[in-house]
Amino acid sequence: MLHLDAATHTPIADPAIDPLTGTHLSNESLASVREHYILSSSGWRGIFASDGDPESTVATISPEDTMHCGIMAYSFATFVQQELKDLEGSPSILVALDSRPTGPAMAHIVMRVLLSMGIRPIFTYIAAAPEAMAYSALSFDIDAFIYISASHNPVGYNGMKFGFKGSVLGPDHSARLIDSFLSACSDDQMLERILQLSAAAPQETLDEVLNETVSRKDESLDYYRMFTGSVASGSLYICSQDQVFNTIHAYADTYGIGIVCDFNGSARARSIDRKLLSTLGITTTIINDTPGVFAHRIVPEGRSLDQCRAALEAAYAEDPGYLFGYVPDCDGDRGNIVYMDERSGQAKILEAQELFALCVLSELAYTVTQTDLEQRLAVAVNGPTSMRIDAIAAVFGAQVFRAEVGEANVVQLAAGLRDQGYTVRILGEGSNGGNITHPAAVRDPLNTIFSLLKLITFRDQSDQKGLFRLWCERSGQLDAYTDTYSLSDIIETLPRYITTSAYEDRAVMHIATADHEQLKQRYEQLFAAYWEAHALEFGELGIVSYQEFNTTGTQEISGSGRTARPDSSSGGLKIIMYDLEGQPTDFIWMRGSKTEPVFRILADCAGTGSERENWLLDLHRQLIQDADRSH
Repeated sequence: MLHLDAATHTPIADPAIDPLTGTHLSNESLASVREHYILSSSGWRGIFASDGDPESTVATISPEDTMHCGIMAYSFATFVQQELKDLEGSPSILVALDSRPTGPAMAHIVMRVLLSMGIRPIFTYIAAAPEAMAYSALSFDIDAFIYISASHNPVGYNGMKFGFKGSVLGPDHSARLIDSFLSACSDDQMLERILQLSAAAPQETLDEVLNETVSRKDESLDYYRMFTGSVASGSLYICSQDQVFNTIHAYADTYGIGIVCDFNGSARARSIDRKLLSTLGITTTIINDTPGVFAHRIVPEGRSLDQCRAALEAAYAEDPGYLFGYVPDCDGDRGNIVYMDERSGQAKILEAQELFALCVLSELAYTVTQTDLEQRLAVAVNGPTSMRIDAIAAVFGAQVFRAEVGEANVVQLAAGLRDQGYTVRILGEGSNGGNITHPAAVRDPLNTIFSLLKLITFRDQSDQKGLFRLWCERSGQLDAYTDTYSLSDIIETLPRYITTSAYEDRAVMHIATADHEQLKQRYEQLFAAYWEAHALEFGELGIVSYQEFNTTGTQEISGSGRTARPDSSSGGLKIIMYDLEGQPTDFIWMRGSKTEPVFRILADCAGTGSERENWLLDLHRQLIQDADRSH
């Protein structure tokens, strides 16, 4: 198995250990384990810790999970060979992992299978997901990637993401790969085939791959640094990137900027964050920076942000230049934010929907300042993203398009919009936290940080208005602008909405109905009946009409019933409510999760009153429960 050399920190493999030697497996035992896997375009995952504990920190995986890792590698390798059949020579596949303890065991079997299939793995050991994707996007040596991670799931989970050149597989390719994997699992000869491939892996070649890990990691970091510059500036030109970095650096030199980084043992602890921020003159306070040592829950929500809040308040007491802090998840593609509220002297959590709204505001304002040319601006988001994004986009003349929940769906939607001539600078899932800034194709906390830094540091120049002033002017809030504005001042100018957090208990339901189409049709009937009987109750809230929308993949279809869900009933269902002037004021939304065994619900309401959101969400939940009981 893989372990680290104490002197060089290079992964090495014990040549005497084949992880599948001597194991006794059957199709029945594999099937019983596999039925607990979650396979979706967002990634494949399950509990891989050998003791079956979702919070386990053991490094070993069961023989059944080991075999499945081999079949996953075999299926993707075959998929890559088919997709790149015209490639001259054999393809190479990047293998990287987050900081979960089971990652090395999974990487070991993956690389053995790849090598025996004539594919050269490129291994960087622990790398943040955005780093690995950037490396695969820019390096001519890399044709595809396997990223070993379970994202925000508890530490005992693990899994894999697959993709080409910086992007995870889109829904269509993902569905084909899942079918290929399940077909391979049902092949009576597959057990013997994986055993043979594992045993046949040339140890000398595997050792060569592992000996290159340090140099490959260094190369990965270099590419990631270059890619981050192009994302922050929206340009491949160094002079444009330097303009962004120099503006931030000049502000930091004059006024001071401090950021707290709570890595929580994640893969970001081995990435570019601290070095990049320090080169911009930013002071950093780093906590929990040992990969694999988790100080709190992996999901960066709620109480998982408490240590960062405390560290930010302590740092701010010593240095008022400290602005905010961030906490990533295990693979480092999300980074939720806490910020200093100067008025109260307390660090506060920035809700996911608010954070995404700030990033959209920043990037749209930045985009319109970079060119005098007319552009067709668009923002691509998922179904449950708050309508505050629509309000912000309208200020800058941008259109909002929605896809089903899932990063791959939003990325594919944005790509399709670009093909139609739209400029899509920013996209993402407001409900899940984090943003994707083009040309990146995955979420990245550094994207988020640079969006916030541009809002703070891009102030009025002799020849150009600052981003916040531009927003205040265009949104009719110029009286809210001061030359000494802070992040708190910007937050105060955001469109007012109350939105259910995707990670609070109220947003999660467990239902018995397996057929989501039946559930949704019953729900539609119940909602229509309730609307008819309680029109006055809705009218008291200023709601006079509604319209249903369903999202499947990259499509958003108006209407109800099966015709509004032609491809799949597992997507999101949303009911948007309108006032007398035909303006949308609220929506309620639901969807069965494809990465967790839960059903998610949400309400989004204009205004500041939580009573409205509570009433709509409670009604929504009750109607879903009634529809579920009818099965």
